[in-house]
Amino acid sequence: MGEGFASLQHPSSGPSGHLLPEGEGLPRHPSLSPMIQRFRVPLGFAIAAVVLYLARPTGTLILIGLPIALCGAVLRALAAGVIRKDAALTTLGPYAWTRNPLYLGSFLLGVGFAIMSGSWIAAALIVLPSFVVYPNVIRNEEAHLSRLFPDQFREYCATVPRFFPRFRPISKAFSMRQYLANREYQTALGFSVMLAIFIVKWRLI
Repeated sequence: MGEGFASLQHPSSGPSGHLLPEGEGLPRHPSLSPMIQRFRVPLGFAIAAVVLYLARPTGTLILIGLPIALCGAVLRALAAGVIRKDAALTTLGPYAWTRNPLYLGSFLLGVGFAIMSGSWIAAALIVLPSFVVYPNVIRNEEAHLSRLFPDQFREYCATVPRFFPRFRPISKAFSMRQYLANREYQTALGFSVMLAIFIVKWRLI
């Protein structure tokens, strides 16, 4: 749900293409101000609270937005099951489709919940921060990867798009142990809670 929902639906934003969730080695991003870094998680909860207050979901909007959000959650789960921080350049699983499947998954989650919210203001709060934060974060993380794996990352960039995916057959590489180590279950929990609240609001309003 955009960077504003970082604390709920991505590992702040979680790993980028190849890094672990916040608290597990995600490097700070110098292009983001220290204040944003410091208050990003509480700001995420504050935005989530405002979104929940403003949301006016309907059955139709939930039917439209839920498949998009589910695609984002599944993409994030697949990515979290293969990524290993800085040990090697991750190119398996959804990393063969896009260099940043976790951010793409988060963006899809945001779009899905923005649609379900039924509020233009809530939708803007969910989605618009992504356009400000993601480009900065991705550039810095790719610079980090290019220093760690200069030749390999250059070849990877030449064949795999930065954000929007180019689909092709992929080998099975998912590891539940890695998924749990990356704490991606937090996204599933946040997804379930938000969806449950939206459904309750739809039935009561």
